[in-house]
Amino acid sequence: MQATATVLVYSDDANTREQVRLATGRRPAPDVPVVEFVECATPAAVLAELDRGGIDVCVLDGEAVPMGGMGVCRQIKDEVFNCPPVLLLIGRPQDAWLATWSRAEAAVTLPVEPVEFASALASLLRRKALAGA
Repeated sequence: MQATATVLVYSDDANTREQVRLATGRRPAPDVPVVEFVECATPAAVLAELDRGGIDVCVLDGEAVPMGGMGVCRQIKDEVFNCPPVLLLIGRPQDAWLATWSRAEAAVTLPVEPVEFASALASLLRRKALAGA
């Protein structure tokens, strides 16, 4: 198992980014690496970080302004070679179809519910580790 996993968190709302950090803790599950965060408040910052490389999972806020995480997700799935898996934060359970449209691998509703979020993030980290093995 790798020592750390890098999780990119995109939201224009610092409170949402904090909810993600708090729900994750040091690691979302005992069998996945310790998480380090890269926080982005703009779509341009997301693209710059993905170009830099080293991101294991992206957490994108579907309610972000001016560009929501669903649009960002669809864009990076089209433009980023070997795009990391995406966990989308959605406003309502009824928006799950939009998460599918955006090609996100997982979605959870806002506000962040720590157990549900940690479980979804750990699942994506496991999948990423298996794909890299």
